[in-house]
Amino acid sequence: MLTIIDKYILKRYLATFAVMLLLFIPIGIVVDVSEKINKMLENKVPFLEIALYYYNFTVYFANSLFPIFLFLSVIWFTSKLANDTEIIAILSSGISFTRFLRPYIIGASIVSVFVLLMGFFVVPAASEGFNNFRYTYLKGGGKEAMRGDNTDVYRQINDNEFIYVNSFNTESKIAFSFSLEKFKNEKLVHKITASRIKWNPKDSTYTMYDYTKRTVGELNDKIEKLPEKKAVFTFDLEDLTPVVYIAETLSLGKLNAFIEKERERGSSNINVYLVVLYKKYSVPVSAFILTIIAVAVSSMKRRGGMGTNLAIGIALAFAFVFFDKIFGVLAEKSSIPPMLAVWLPNIAFGILAIYLLRNAKR
Repeated sequence: MLTIIDKYILKRYLATFAVMLLLFIPIGIVVDVSEKINKMLENKVPFLEIALYYYNFTVYFANSLFPIFLFLSVIWFTSKLANDTEIIAILSSGISFTRFLRPYIIGASIVSVFVLLMGFFVVPAASEGFNNFRYTYLKGGGKEAMRGDNTDVYRQINDNEFIYVNSFNTESKIAFSFSLEKFKNEKLVHKITASRIKWNPKDSTYTMYDYTKRTVGELNDKIEKLPEKKAVFTFDLEDLTPVVYIAETLSLGKLNAFIEKERERGSSNINVYLVVLYKKYSVPVSAFILTIIAVAVSSMKRRGGMGTNLAIGIALAFAFVFFDKIFGVLAEKSSIPPMLAVWLPNIAFGILAIYLLRNAKR
């Protein structure tokens, strides 16, 4: 059962966090508008598109900076409790520091579950809308830029077949210098090549130009050549070069299926996708770690008042975000295992939280 003190602290915890979001999100929107208004006017973006973009921006922005908002809100109201000597009164009444933490842990649990569900179901759709708008209206290159580097694409499409294209045009749905190789028991069965291959949406077929098929025989190879040939394939050309932010736009179930599919294909971007998956779990856990650090730092009444606690809090919050981003990039670009890289900031700051909590108890 929650006591009156528990309810009082829990209410302050959630209310201050909500107020912090409501204060900073409009500031973020104003800054974003001031930076992008010229591009929007230049491209004559419809008002409804802009309104939808800023809804998605709000969700995306809040999710990205959630650790900072949470940390600062806990630092703020706990420092106020300490300055008003409320914490001294609570601890003097016989309540242990560990018992004093209970409403904070309950608050962190509520926020964590909320962030976890948002990350699974709401943030992916917001991320897709946010990024689609940026690439469509605000960045040069449009849909081509969404695909990143779509040259020299080599993919395994199933257990026995591999395809290669020199380049792929997303607008015309045409890939150039196409080849498909089929193997059986690690031996080449046949190879298909074409100068270009085009997707036909009307009948869901592909048209290959300057078509050549070489079937490997025991004694002689069989070669078939045609200027043009239609065929049905199981792959989708757009799957060969997914948008650079595809993992961010998928719900949990779809993301797991997508990662498994890309792993079978031998995708070079698999670490990028794994970082997105693991962060869906690591970010909610950070709520507990940051809450404990914030309480440990701000529960003492300092000579400098709330300003000192806020300065320490801001430094620690930005250090956490900095390490989170650095290790995320390292996981994507180096040989560090993605799971280890994603969880390292939580591990490091978890150790710091234990150390600070022990000192605060004393």
